[in-house]
Amino acid sequence: MKPKPSRPDHAERRRPRQSRSNQTARALREAFVQLLVERGYAAITVREITGVAGTALGSFYDYFAGKEDLARVSLHLRSKMLVQTLRGVTTRHRGESLVDMASAIVDALLAMHREHPEEWAAHYLLERRFSGLDAYRKMYARFVDAWTEAITATRDWPVGQPARDAAGVCQALLYGLVTHAYLTRSNAPSRPDANILRRQVITAIAAYLQVARDEAARH
Repeated sequence: MKPKPSRPDHAERRRPRQSRSNQTARALREAFVQLLVERGYAAITVREITGVAGTALGSFYDYFAGKEDLARVSLHLRSKMLVQTLRGVTTRHRGESLVDMASAIVDALLAMHREHPEEWAAHYLLERRFSGLDAYRKMYARFVDAWTEAITATRDWPVGQPARDAAGVCQALLYGLVTHAYLTRSNAPSRPDANILRRQVITAIAAYLQVARDEAARH
């Protein structure tokens, strides 16, 4: 009796299809961002998005319920990327000083913004349109969680002292200064000066953290 031919693993069979699916969804998101920068949200149509992405019009709805759904997904993923970067910096700089940790975080996040300033300006503008209070609170909490981990991972934050309030202030300072810069000065030649913005953000966060650390040490 001949042995039956072995069947490919189920996950292995599905991988190419899943890979194509991810590529299509990514192409649609990238096309959306490109058009968002060029024309603004209100002027974009689903047909234009699929045209730029090189996908069939009907396939759009296999991935997104509509243009608004695509916008919300794009906002979520871009913000999630910032949180992941913040956590990665914490891992690499664990055990360093508060100032060094804060500087490394700011440098990493601003480097992401510096590559495509127009996209980040469009992101923050779109965020004001679609981020409801609940969505904003959830994403803000993720940033605060990441900042809390970063602060408590430093060598000079008092051991055992809570850091969540300090983390919230750090995120507010970072978000406020960066979004203001990119919303008000996103177009060349008036793009945010990367060195000036870096100095402003690090100075504000570092100064605050030193005061917060001293207060925490007294408790």
